[in-house]
Amino acid sequence: MSSFEFSAAFQQHYPSFYSFALSLTRNASDAEDLVQESAYKAYRYIDSFKVGTNFKSWVNTILKNTFINKYHSRKRRNVVDAPIEDVSKMGGIIDQSISNLAISNIQMEEIHEIIENLDEKFKTPFLMYYSGYQYDEIAEILDIPLGTVKSRIFYARKDLRKNLHFAQ
Repeated sequence: MSSFEFSAAFQQHYPSFYSFALSLTRNASDAEDLVQESAYKAYRYIDSFKVGTNFKSWVNTILKNTFINKYHSRKRRNVVDAPIEDVSKMGGIIDQSISNLAISNIQMEEIHEIIENLDEKFKTPFLMYYSGYQYDEIAEILDIPLGTVKSRIFYARKDLRKNLHFAQ
């Protein structure tokens, strides 16, 4: 796809991209920034776009992933705006975090045990998806239909939720 074709296709779908970004950010300025950043990424990785596939879906996926990555990076940053004197008055935070760490470790052990006890036909696609594989990649690797992959991952999640004691 040439630069001219990319520009024309992007402009054609711009209202849709902006609308989608606005639904994610709920802020006009942030939506514009998100669309602009997605346009940059899409243009930068235009070589990975397969001609004949849906350009709008491809860019919307980039847009959604960009939004998610920004959300996660903002969530990871725990910025304290209070002066250090006020922070030191919070005292029990360290004790509480140690307690939470112990609880988290127990919960993670329980999750791993439940996953290990899943039927193999559910466990394999679930772990592949959890590792970052897309549904279509899992279907291709395991040589099973796409719908079967989605169904098995759904049932693995359902079973995981049902068997988690701390989530109830």
